[in-house]
Amino acid sequence: MAKRKRKRKISPVVKKIDDSAASIHQTVLKKKKPSMHFPLRSLKNVKFRPKAGYLELKGLTKVRTLSVTTVKAFAQTLRMMALSKDLLLRDDFASKREAYYISKNWDKARFDEQPESDAVMDDVEAMFMVNREQLGFIPEEKGGEVAGRLIVIDREHNNLRIDCTKFGSGAYSIPINVENLGFETKAKFILCIETSAMFQRLVKHEYWKTANCILISMGGVPTRALRRFVRRLSDEIKIPVYVFVDGDPYGMCNIYRTLKVGSGNAAHINKYFCVPQARYMGITPEDIKKYKLPTHPLQEVDKKRARDAIKNDPFVQHHKEWQEALEKLMQMGVRAEQQALAAHGLNYVISHYLPQKLKNAKEFLP
Repeated sequence: MAKRKRKRKISPVVKKIDDSAASIHQTVLKKKKPSMHFPLRSLKNVKFRPKAGYLELKGLTKVRTLSVTTVKAFAQTLRMMALSKDLLLRDDFASKREAYYISKNWDKARFDEQPESDAVMDDVEAMFMVNREQLGFIPEEKGGEVAGRLIVIDREHNNLRIDCTKFGSGAYSIPINVENLGFETKAKFILCIETSAMFQRLVKHEYWKTANCILISMGGVPTRALRRFVRRLSDEIKIPVYVFVDGDPYGMCNIYRTLKVGSGNAAHINKYFCVPQARYMGITPEDIKKYKLPTHPLQEVDKKRARDAIKNDPFVQHHKEWQEALEKLMQMGVRAEQQALAAHGLNYVISHYLPQKLKNAKEFLP
């Protein structure tokens, strides 16, 4: 008796692509103009949900209707959807850069520059309310680095146990996909650090051993992989997450806020890529005075960022403490970097600043 062939399970994302394409096809057969609807990806279209702890979409959308002026963008969107379906059916992936070069075979629908390709990819992602990895696309950037009291269990590689205390002067690199990782730790807290230089200082002097913690290097605005890693880690092991960044509007309103509650651009997936448990351990206006830190003048771009946050950012608008901190920084007219602590000694951050801050964790900005 012949064996029955198992029906291959269709990915939910592939089904969404097929349904969308079928709808467009039917509209064309009716001799009507097809349209695609995308969530508006900006702070104007998000609200802060305090109980959930992240920025979510309000519901404003933009419509792309097929016309003489939109035919290229419409075709590019459909080709990007087709590429995604092909990758998923073949159980393969493409980097954002590779996707851009693949488009060079799309004749008049090809992209001239990668930012165009990235924007259409983001549109498709938002339209289906999934992340780009679920579409078969991966970013180029690194996911961040980890050192300290943590064992990462890689379930995709025979439950390989990776001890983050065993990298010497190096660190464990967070992979693009973190969903199949497990964790073991007895650390007391997670410390996310803005700059690679500060991370390296803390690693070199084994601050993770002194403070019994996990150190994570963000290297600027945290990548999605890093945010998802910290979120999964904090959810699973239930310890505090502190974020150590520069005392300027960029560190406060871009780096810290993105890690904690997400961004307007990725509001459709913020609930998976934010860390509501995070607290601000970075340089504050009070720290600048208390520690007599060397400063730099606030540039016009810094002032604009602070004013925009106070006026338009739902997270900042919800927290009076953040409004006051940004106002105070603008009144002082200065900003201070993490490295400014070196004015009191290269390891002053380890011997004085961090220990003193940790004693008053309850006073951290939300």
